Amino acid sequence: MLKPNLVYKSYKVLTAGRLQKLASRSLLAVGVLFSFTACAAQPPAEPKVGEAFSYAWLKGHARQLAAQPYQSHKGELPKSLKSLDWDDYQQIHFKKDKALWRKDNSEFRTELFHLGLGFDTPIHINELENGKSIPVPYSSSMFDYGKSKVNGKKLPKDLGFAGFRMQFATDWQRDVVAFLGASYFRAVGSEMQYGLSARGLAVDTALPQPEEFPTFTNFWLEKPKPGSDVVTVYALMDSPSVSGAYRFDMKPGEPFKMKVDAAIYSRKAIERLGVAPMTSMYMVGENDRRTGYDWRPEIHDSDGLAMHTGNGEWIWRPLANPKNLRFNAYSDDNPKGFGLLQRDRNFDHYQDDGVFYEKRPSLWIEPIGNWGKGSVQLVEIPTLDETFDNIVAFWNPAKPIEPGQELLYSYNMYWGSHSPEHSQQARVVNTFTGIGGVIGKKRHYYSKRFVIDFAGGSLAMLGKNTKLKAVITTSKGKVEIESARPLKSIDGYRVMFDLVPPDATANPINMRVYLEANGLPLSETWQYQWNPPLGKDRALHNAGHLK
Repeated sequence: MLKPNLVYKSYKVLTAGRLQKLASRSLLAVGVLFSFTACAAQPPAEPKVGEAFSYAWLKGHARQLAAQPYQSHKGELPKSLKSLDWDDYQQIHFKKDKALWRKDNSEFRTELFHLGLGFDTPIHINELENGKSIPVPYSSSMFDYGKSKVNGKKLPKDLGFAGFRMQFATDWQRDVVAFLGASYFRAVGSEMQYGLSARGLAVDTALPQPEEFPTFTNFWLEKPKPGSDVVTVYALMDSPSVSGAYRFDMKPGEPFKMKVDAAIYSRKAIERLGVAPMTSMYMVGENDRRTGYDWRPEIHDSDGLAMHTGNGEWIWRPLANPKNLRFNAYSDDNPKGFGLLQRDRNFDHYQDDGVFYEKRPSLWIEPIGNWGKGSVQLVEIPTLDETFDNIVAFWNPAKPIEPGQELLYSYNMYWGSHSPEHSQQARVVNTFTGIGGVIGKKRHYYSKRFVIDFAGGSLAMLGKNTKLKAVITTSKGKVEIESARPLKSIDGYRVMFDLVPPDATANPINMRVYLEANGLPLSETWQYQWNPPLGKDRALHNAGHLK
């Protein structure tokens, strides 16, 4: 049974590692996530004796690591941990009285995740205090193994960990942030509800070859100053294609803010690099009911991709659960921001009193500095189940990634109920779709109805004589029966139109819609992609009495 705030849904992409991602979604607050390797895999990365730890040292170490052949230690686990099933693994809990900083005057506490099940890469945890790195050694005495049948006393003393999670002084029971599995992590806003996840880096997502999942192999947790509401974490990343150094400065609240500094060093050429990647789930929503066989009206962690482009345009791209994998790239130059958002926060629209989708946080990425030319890329993967994370979004630089490069990125991440940045113009609040045509008249051909509701901005200021219109453009097909009229229930406007496909194929059709008055844009831009059903599948649904 799914329980509120105890579900870490996995990231299931396209290829290898799907089990690891699947497991990683369901574990967080319950107990763990997936990321294995075990006993004495590789020696922990540490400064030389007498040398202070610093981000500069970590970047230098990552650069040196990238110049060496990659060594994988995946799967090096004791048999007793490899053979754990889901229920057994959930029995293993970190003892709260062993939490880091529990006895200090700190606003934070840290608990550690145990290796096992799908977590098979040993993670080295270190504590930082006054510039000195102090390893946190694994000990079975840190954990309660419950009814898991695991004898902790027989596990290797140098086993390592799977990751960590932190609590804040406002609530010592529930997490505010967790890092677990590959380079996955996530955080909560004021509603204390986990939802979508982020990663340090994505490599070759949605390509014919298997996707690569870089791993945070080492963490340094800087002991917070007394009374400070900011905690800093450093991480070393490694994978066959890249190594990297990361710094996270994290401040809980609404929203939960992370400042991320990343130094990435390529071992080899990379076809598709994903910077600031996010992964989420969209199964059923108001605009897409392809899998609408569940009793709940909507099932999703995020309902749209928002973009604030380098030229100042705000774009809202509703998500969908397509029949076939879809990949879209939105070109930009020095983007101002992008994110996967959960705009619909009405319980009535979900009716889920177990996992509370209306409380899932949005995640907004705010680039720092000039990111140059590239594209925000969106991957939508078909899913028949809500435990499969089928949405991926990230920034992809335009310049090819060659071996030996250093890539430096800084950005802010905001996790919470609402994006800290949004358009001052009217925003899209609803997107509905259905069959086109005129009610009461027989349909002689197939068309699709699109309904977009805009609210906010200056719409409430429009005079009775102001001529507002919807600017509608499509990549192909015929637009008909279009209208834009006031909708009092939202103090906004509703745009409706039908789109007639140009042929019998399922080739995608792209659409853009925004509101305009006297040549002045009044709303953000609604952008959408629709794959019509094949000609043979286009039912007209005509009632028998219509002639």
